[in-house]
Amino acid sequence: MPLRWIVVTAGALVAALALVGAAPGRRARQERGRLVARRTRVDGVTMHARVSASPVPRDRLPVILVHGLGMSSRYMIPLARQLAPHVRVYAPDLPGFGLSDKPSRALTVRELADALAAWMEAVGVERAAFIGNSLGCEVLVELALVHPHRVDRLVLQGPTPDPEARSLVRQVVGFFAIAPFERWSLAGVALSDYLRGGIRRYIQTVHSMVGNRIGDKVLRVTQPTLVVWGTRDYVVPHAFVKRLASSLPRGRLAVIPGAAHGINYSHPKAFTAVLLPFLLAERDRPAAPGPTPASGAG
Repeated sequence: MPLRWIVVTAGALVAALALVGAAPGRRARQERGRLVARRTRVDGVTMHARVSASPVPRDRLPVILVHGLGMSSRYMIPLARQLAPHVRVYAPDLPGFGLSDKPSRALTVRELADALAAWMEAVGVERAAFIGNSLGCEVLVELALVHPHRVDRLVLQGPTPDPEARSLVRQVVGFFAIAPFERWSLAGVALSDYLRGGIRRYIQTVHSMVGNRIGDKVLRVTQPTLVVWGTRDYVVPHAFVKRLASSLPRGRLAVIPGAAHGINYSHPKAFTAVLLPFLLAERDRPAAPGPTPASGAG
């Protein structure tokens, strides 16, 4: 056998053995980040969620991921898989989005927060840490105000809307501007989620979103809050997130270089590195449940 064929054959065998040896490691990593589907009936609406299946210490707070405008829990999968070896992760589809039921009209920000609280009750999660993206941040601020006993701490990643860019046109232009800096596969996820939710629901939700004054509401959020921003997020200006973080009574800002608006999808490892010290810190003291206050428009 010519020498070159011996070398090629040996190289192929080494490569094959390396792949076989790496396979158990890949399987183990996939198992640690495994997510399972759960469907729960909540006030006449079936809500779909993805839930981590990895064992974690019982004393750790569960973490609930809340998706952005028009999206679903699919958008949160990369982050959920990174967090799953460390904490119990839940990623629900809010009513009207993803694989959850579609009410006849789009829910307001306040109604989405109420639906999230009701879902927590139904699945047996008394209190949690929360991570929201974009519209999800608005829902979580609302949740912290109207259901404070449910919220231990918050992460607001790419919070919207910037008061200087409330119009639908400005929001859409911002989303096009960030597209080159996101993972290309995000386009497919977004398109399928938008089609599933429908354009009418998308527009109705945008109107509720842009009328929601998150900058005023955060002044009353007492839970520890981490605001996270990517330097290529052209939907949310740095000045806005900096002002928002300083307005929060217990807020601080973390910046991820090179990331855009969908950090949870496009930069999950860098995001997790920022998140874990905050999520695993000592628990906050629960607020006593009381009557649900009115929290303004939204």
